[in-house]
Amino acid sequence: MRETALYLKLTTVARLPASARLKLLRYLAPLSVVLIVLGLWQAVFLLRLYPPFIIPSPLSVAERFQEVIADGRLWTHIGATLSAVLVGLAAGVVVGLGLGYAIARSRVLDALLLPLIAAAQSTPVVAYAPLLVIWFGSGLTSKIVTSSLVVFFPMLLNTVVGFRGVPRPLYDLMRAQRATRWQMFTKLEVPAALPVLLGGLKISATLSVIGAVVGEFVNANAGLGFLINLARSQYDTPLVLVSVITLAAAARLLYGGAALLERYLLRWQQRAGRSR
Repeated sequence: MRETALYLKLTTVARLPASARLKLLRYLAPLSVVLIVLGLWQAVFLLRLYPPFIIPSPLSVAERFQEVIADGRLWTHIGATLSAVLVGLAAGVVVGLGLGYAIARSRVLDALLLPLIAAAQSTPVVAYAPLLVIWFGSGLTSKIVTSSLVVFFPMLLNTVVGFRGVPRPLYDLMRAQRATRWQMFTKLEVPAALPVLLGGLKISATLSVIGAVVGEFVNANAGLGFLINLARSQYDTPLVLVSVITLAAAARLLYGGAALLERYLLRWQQRAGRSR
């Protein structure tokens, strides 16, 4: 009976259209990778290649996960980190978009500002995070500033590339139609640059988590970065892994949200591709 049920499932999948099979594969492939990683992890634990306090079992990590969720600690630290992440992401994106558009439209600003911004961004965020704590204090503000600075540069570069990539003949066509500057911006520049801008937003969504956690590493009394520091000092490896997995899940959710926004805003491109 089991063999018959399995055969029916396989034949059902085989009869699906190619697009449906591709969509199913997109869901199953990440799950397969996760299961393989868990299997290798469990094998390393069972072989005792490392002491359990260095590489604990997946079950002990799951139990620690359940414990910190039950006592409410994890939710407190998630809330602290996400507050810095979301505000920092919004601030970095807004400033990056505004300044990036100004640089894209002005060669003078490009020559004056872009080399200085690039030089500032070449310094790792860990190097100037202590300065931000000194200037803005050890509270939420310094974490927001750190996150927004990490987000700012990729968003600015994508904005410059996106708006400069608008074809010149389209500007000539809009001028021939006597379009106003606002009409050029809303009807030509934004739609043409939108794919690149949304690509920058997806990158920024994941980087915003890194910026907030770096700020929490330097000085904080709450947040997932603080929890990692605390667990590391106590050699609580399961708790470190719980925090890292939670951060990865938060970054993936932010990336997924940006991807959904991209799919919604660029649905006209998908329709145009199907009509060809």
